[in-house]
Amino acid sequence: MADLIAQGIESVAGCTARIRTVPAVSAVCEAVQSAIPADGAPYVELADLTECAGIALGSPTRFGNMSSAMKYFWDGTIADWLSGTLNGKPACVFTSTGSLHGGQESTLLSMMLPLLHHGMLIVGLPYTQPALMSTSTGGTPYGASHWSGADGSKVISEESRQLAIALGARLASTALQLNKS
Repeated sequence: MADLIAQGIESVAGCTARIRTVPAVSAVCEAVQSAIPADGAPYVELADLTECAGIALGSPTRFGNMSSAMKYFWDGTIADWLSGTLNGKPACVFTSTGSLHGGQESTLLSMMLPLLHHGMLIVGLPYTQPALMSTSTGGTPYGASHWSGADGSKVISEESRQLAIALGARLASTALQLNKS
């Protein structure tokens, strides 16, 4: 889904997406995560928050909430909150769930909370997006979503794909408009 959001961002002239991930959280106090992930996107750094014009925040759903690793990252952004690093920047959210009614909307809402506390402007999906009215596998006005199945084998539906791309484009367009003013 992050790649589709990035595709939407990059469909807007002058916008470039930067995909990042958060390290896993360990219950073992001595556990140390490698500074560079073995595969996938690099880990997010606090400097990424300063440098971004907007944020598309995604997380798998964990019992109707964002993952503990994502929550842990946001809990470490107090200095950015105090300095207003993200204040006035646009943001959107996206998620994937293992079960059809696994908490997509509550997860999207939970991810909005730290963004709102940081003063970010939330961008959702309006019902002018036709796929929002026809999807049966994900996609909400709160953000893009996907029903992946318990084993993660369900491919992203055409409607969910369209909505993720549209959300990325909407985020990028909003960032450009805000940066003009």
